[in-house]
Amino acid sequence: MRIGLFVTCVNDLLYPRTGIAVVTLLERLGHRVEFPEAQSCCGQMHANTGYRDEAVPLIERFARVFEPYDAVVVPSGSCAAMVRDTYPRLVPDTAGIAARTYELSEFLVDVLGVTDVGASFPHRVTYHPSCHGARMLRLGDRPLRLLREVRGIELVELPAAEECCGFGGTFALKNAEVSSEMLRDKCRHIRDSGAEVVVATDNSCLMHIGGGLSRAGVPVRAMHYAEILAS
Repeated sequence: MRIGLFVTCVNDLLYPRTGIAVVTLLERLGHRVEFPEAQSCCGQMHANTGYRDEAVPLIERFARVFEPYDAVVVPSGSCAAMVRDTYPRLVPDTAGIAARTYELSEFLVDVLGVTDVGASFPHRVTYHPSCHGARMLRLGDRPLRLLREVRGIELVELPAAEECCGFGGTFALKNAEVSSEMLRDKCRHIRDSGAEVVVATDNSCLMHIGGGLSRAGVPVRAMHYAEILAS
């Protein structure tokens, strides 16, 4: 199987360790991963803010770049949802590549059929199900099934886990007061969970949450779950 990594803008620019973790993990499972350097933004920011015509060239570029691959793996629920849900509606010819694009947990559980990836992480961890992964991709408990198999981990429940963290891309900028209140609730729930680490499928959400935790003086680390699976 020829696997392409779509690392996403946020990970490429701010959280490169997540992309490295995905490659480390998949190689440990016996798969070769390619990183096509011609990849760029998926166009989600444009499409979500009404600039759909501007998103189309980025969508077409994604389709060209990843066409040779049997599977495209994305360490982001929001970007994977953009490809799977929005691409075929804006550019119908992309339906094929959209169907071969998977968020990391989908690829591991549904395509490779594994939940125990040989990881070890002896810390108390709670999981925040980000909105796009939970509501658009319907990831369900796939990330949790993978985390439960990690040696030494102590998974603790996050109160009101399904509530949005308040990021929502430009929502946090355009509706800053509402976003801040949502973030305050999320940080309180994370603190109350007693976790040392909070994980999610999206570093965009984790950036928002991590900033809120830091400003509130809550000693909990925000971390992409791929980094735990690669540990």
